[in-house]
Amino acid sequence: MAGIPLYFVDLQDDLDDFGFEDYGPDCDSMRITAFLDIPGQDNLAPLARLEKYAFSDNIFNRQIIARGLLDVFRDFSHNDEDYLTVMAIVVRLSEDTEPTVRTELMEQIPPIAIFLQESRPNFPTAFSEYLMPIVVRYLTDPNNQVRKASQESLVILLEQGLVGQNDIENKVCPILLDLSAPESDDEYKVEAVNIICKMASMVNKSTVERLLLPRFCELCGDGKLFQVRKVCAANFGDICNAVGQEATEKSLIPKFFELCSDSVWGMRKACAECFMAVSYTTSPEVRRSKLSPLFISLISDPCRWVRQAAFQSLGPFISTFANPSSAGLYIREDGTLSIRPSSPRPADNHTNTMPCSSETSVENKSESVTDGPSASCTACSANSPAQEESSAAHINSGMDLTRLSQSDCVGTCVAKDMKDCPISNCRGMNSRVQSAEDVFNTFLYWRPPLPDISQDLELLQCKTERHEESCSASEALCNNCVASSEIKKVLQSLQEHMDDPDVQAQVQVLSAALRAAHLDSVNDYEVKQDEEVNSNDQEEVSLLDPDHNTENESTPPLSPALGETIDSYGPTVMKNVDVEVLNGTDKPLEIEDNDSPFEEDKSKLQDIIPQPLLDQYLSMTDPARAQTVDMEIAKHCAYSLPGVALTLGRQNWHCLKDTYETLASDVQWKVRRTLAFSIHELAVILGDQLTAADLVPIFNGFLKDLDEVRIGVLKHLYDFLKLLHADKRREYLYQLQEFVVTDNSRNWRFRYELAEQLILILELYNPNDVYDYLRHIALTLCSDKVSEVRWISFKLVVAILQKFYANGANSLGLNFINELIVRFRHCSKWVGRQAFAFICQAVVEEECMPVNHFVEHLLPSLLSLASDPVPNVRVLLAKALRQTLLEKAYFRSVGNRHLEAVEETVLILQADRDQDVAFFATIKPKHHTMHMTSLEKQH
Repeated sequence: MAGIPLYFVDLQDDLDDFGFEDYGPDCDSMRITAFLDIPGQDNLAPLARLEKYAFSDNIFNRQIIARGLLDVFRDFSHNDEDYLTVMAIVVRLSEDTEPTVRTELMEQIPPIAIFLQESRPNFPTAFSEYLMPIVVRYLTDPNNQVRKASQESLVILLEQGLVGQNDIENKVCPILLDLSAPESDDEYKVEAVNIICKMASMVNKSTVERLLLPRFCELCGDGKLFQVRKVCAANFGDICNAVGQEATEKSLIPKFFELCSDSVWGMRKACAECFMAVSYTTSPEVRRSKLSPLFISLISDPCRWVRQAAFQSLGPFISTFANPSSAGLYIREDGTLSIRPSSPRPADNHTNTMPCSSETSVENKSESVTDGPSASCTACSANSPAQEESSAAHINSGMDLTRLSQSDCVGTCVAKDMKDCPISNCRGMNSRVQSAEDVFNTFLYWRPPLPDISQDLELLQCKTERHEESCSASEALCNNCVASSEIKKVLQSLQEHMDDPDVQAQVQVLSAALRAAHLDSVNDYEVKQDEEVNSNDQEEVSLLDPDHNTENESTPPLSPALGETIDSYGPTVMKNVDVEVLNGTDKPLEIEDNDSPFEEDKSKLQDIIPQPLLDQYLSMTDPARAQTVDMEIAKHCAYSLPGVALTLGRQNWHCLKDTYETLASDVQWKVRRTLAFSIHELAVILGDQLTAADLVPIFNGFLKDLDEVRIGVLKHLYDFLKLLHADKRREYLYQLQEFVVTDNSRNWRFRYELAEQLILILELYNPNDVYDYLRHIALTLCSDKVSEVRWISFKLVVAILQKFYANGANSLGLNFINELIVRFRHCSKWVGRQAFAFICQAVVEEECMPVNHFVEHLLPSLLSLASDPVPNVRVLLAKALRQTLLEKAYFRSVGNRHLEAVEETVLILQADRDQDVAFFATIKPKHHTMHMTSLEKQH
């Protein structure tokens, strides 16, 4: 250390030679300010020497002092007078004209503040009085590097909570507001808005809302600098999260709409990227009615980069509609998705498969329709403009309203009690309630009531002569009515079959009919009846001749209730209605064209998220999207699919099933790999029955895929298999051995992962299956070329032994032990014999078998390794005996006949010619040594 003062002579060459700039504040080898401790070099006290070099004419001396300020405070913080003197020197040094000195000083402010907070009781006052003004002043420094260092230091201080609330409101915020003012310099304005966005999440909500939010809203509309607007757009989600839902919807959402329609595509792209964060802080109503149409506009943006960002954010945005509790799921503290345990309800064993909220029974839902739709039903009926246009287009282009009016007369009495029915005698339709095929026909119940056509039915009955008795108008109508109470009972009876997708569709249709029927009143019905009686001639022609040209004929007006429901539930095209059904016979309706648009689209309908969002998400698998949007759009679709599935719930899995199968067969292995890594989470969401029907075939395909795809399945193999029924799970026993073979034999991590998964999988199978199938895989892995695979496989062998003895399969355990002795103890390669010693040691450590079985079947073979010619084997034997066996109470008990044999073997190993063997046979276990040392100290 004697030569250190030479470093500080005012010679540029000496400073360059010794390179003081190489010593940073975190240098452990020496203190930068060690020269202050050396007495007699210039007859100055340490503080005077500090002041001398702090204001030296040589800028490198000043840099070194600025860089070593933390050490200076550590040395002088114990004395209050010295501490204040150092603070004064720091303030003077902050006014240095050299930017590099100011930069070095600013970089030391955060560590100094952290140190002083821990060591000085009066830290808040001193920091606010001396250091905080320096940080604030440097925000307006003319040098760019100094400003950057100041901004970074301010963010660190805010993150650590070192800046008081008073300083934030009276020092930091005012300077940021000045720098971001309209008349401020452009460069300062961009930097200020960056700090505002970063600090929004670090200060309390009231401060942000009161001081920073108005300025942020102004900057969002800055017409001079697009860089300012881009920073605002990129951090919009953080600001929304900081101010909360109320301020977001009141002040920020309008600005967000402006940014999403900005003329610069970079702004729109930034908005698309933060869309999920913005949606997360809004109410469900705003999310559905405002943000969803806005997002659709971004997906349709003329700029490809905006569309690309929007599609990447589509899945995360959809996930903000999720309600895991309604899907019977919950998220644990560790972030994993789990099935929520629920108590069984009568006639509602699969509540989470209902199209509406799982908390509401069928009776409650149907009875509360008149009071207003529930939250989930409200969400279902809220359509975007795109949906309404689509519905109108289908209606105008392909729908024969005359035939619709004939067939949908069943709706009027569906949701009304029979006592409220305008016709007092309803009997014909009740007989068909007993037939599920007839009652739950989609054609019957998806529409609301239409005008009375009883006179037309009379004419049809007479002309076709399908009935011997003629029915009056009122009787014909009632033959097509069903009481809402009957529908409720049938809905209840269907609950046990809710796992059937067809039954789910029927329940959705019935629920829609119950809601739609309430939209029409008896008075409207009677008015429409009069109108239809006057036009029955035209109706007759339309029914009997579907191809009749009706261009010049008047079409019955569409009732408001029908129009509302068409817009809500989507369009359809129906052809050639069976006249017998209209007459009340028991034959089901027949639709001639089975490939009608409704039949194709109904599987994609749901009421959880706006339909246009789902349609756009499903289109991500379209090859055209890869050409016009993003080559990896399918990968983004696959990545977010579990979140979308969770949002929709298992009752709407039919909406995603085709898309999932398309992704699973994608030509890009990265897409399939993404699905493979998440298939276990999707299985939790869907439940065991849908998993067995739809995911197991895809899972089987992944098992035969490339190693890059198989590893995704393998990493969560246990998580997936445990969700399957025992009989289905047993089918994979034989396939597990296929994982041992890889495309590249050097891919040892694949086999390592297999061994880890097999340790977990053991609990899923009985001992006989483990012995017949998994035992062979374990022994194969124990002979792997890579040592890491072998060591984890030895643990697998021990786990198998534990499985046998824990389940009382002692005979299987004994057979396995004999096989281990033959395969490893008598192995011709020393690696096998070493493995036997390790297995025996692990068996004792885990206590996976009765000790009497161990000493009888394994201990003699283990002790015989003392004469092994390879030192590596004897070393591991010495470790096993000294560190494990002799530490067990059984082997320390007095009079144990096996203890003598073990101690004799240890003595032989202690005298071994190999030093390592002798060392490990002599050394005591660490915990035992520590225990003895503590006892000696006590005595």
